[in-house]
Amino acid sequence: MNIKNIIKNNPILRSIAVGVMIAFCLSGIIIPKTINADFANPTDAAYVAKITKQASGVVKTIKVVVTAYSSSWDETTGIPGVPGTITASGKNVSREAIANNMLPFGTKVRIPSLYGNKIFTIEDRMAKRMGSYHIDLWMPSKEMALNFGVKTAEIEILQD
Repeated sequence: MNIKNIIKNNPILRSIAVGVMIAFCLSGIIIPKTINADFANPTDAAYVAKITKQASGVVKTIKVVVTAYSSSWDETTGIPGVPGTITASGKNVSREAIANNMLPFGTKVRIPSLYGNKIFTIEDRMAKRMGSYHIDLWMPSKEMALNFGVKTAEIEILQD
């Protein structure tokens, strides 16, 4: 009798064999794979960037649409002549306050490709139709907001 028939005819051995195969398959998911880049020279840019991100408290990076708004009544309160100077969280608008529908108020984020290491705080909300993967930066004038346009960028969600 060959090994294949022994395993096929014995339910205990078959269960063990199946368990070993499943464990082998899952090991690629559970145990991170080591690649040559993991052993790279510590001066390599990718290695330094990886260490810098971990040290800076980046929890997650997501791709979003980035737009801008101002305190003009048609972009905020909708009441003619009344500028929207208070955010949905109750704080005053500022260059560091941004709007997003997914992240909780007070969440700190960076937009490295547009603003380097500048830290923004989620303080406002947007129209629901904008969705979750969209952020809105406050600008002092409607002209500045319109000139900013629409961009796509990765944001870094920072640790509390």
